[in-house]
Amino acid sequence: MKKINVLAIDDDEISLKLIKLILEKNSFVDTIITATNGLEALEILEKRFDIDLILLDLIMPVMNGYEFLANIQTRDYLSMIPIIVVSTDETAKQKVFEYGAYDFILKPIREKELSSAVQETLSLLA
Repeated sequence: MKKINVLAIDDDEISLKLIKLILEKNSFVDTIITATNGLEALEILEKRFDIDLILLDLIMPVMNGYEFLANIQTRDYLSMIPIIVVSTDETAKQKVFEYGAYDFILKPIREKELSSAVQETLSLLA
């Protein structure tokens, strides 16, 4: 399996640190890039064409996760990047799948659950 580059989008610094800590333990992860809102993430995606996976929170300032999902689906070259939503809002699960998300993880983030979701998503794309 090739090493992947992950973009983690969350306005909570602790969540971003936890995601990085968990993903750094996985041998298939090369780089973890972070953004604190959807607009910042789009700016990163406009410059970096090597992102293989996105981890997305829903509740953020400037551009929330729903707005990010809607925006990314209008851009063909970005809509193919798998997105795993990581949120405290379990009621959002069905809605994010309608927006094209590959998976949904409920916060608080658990190491085994996050690693499994990332591996399962990548295996679907292989």
